[in-house]
Amino acid sequence: MSRLTITLSEARYRALKEASAKRDKTIGQLIDESLDFYGIKSRTEARDLVRRARARSTLNAEQALAVAQKQVDAVRRRP
Repeated sequence: MSRLTITLSEARYRALKEASAKRDKTIGQLIDESLDFYGIKSRTEARDLVRRARARSTLNAEQALAVAQKQVDAVRRRP
């Protein structure tokens, strides 16, 4: 497992410590859950997710690309 050092304001650090205590989790566990929530995955996890989605999809390659492009465009337009 890798280690990471980040810099937070004192207020943010205290809030993170309080949140972890209330949830009976470590700060690392909260951060890991947050990364999952935002869809941040390893390359292997992302490939597996795409493989499973393709296996379940009824879209052809052109349709799938159109859906993906629409989603990318929507995300890029967000403020």
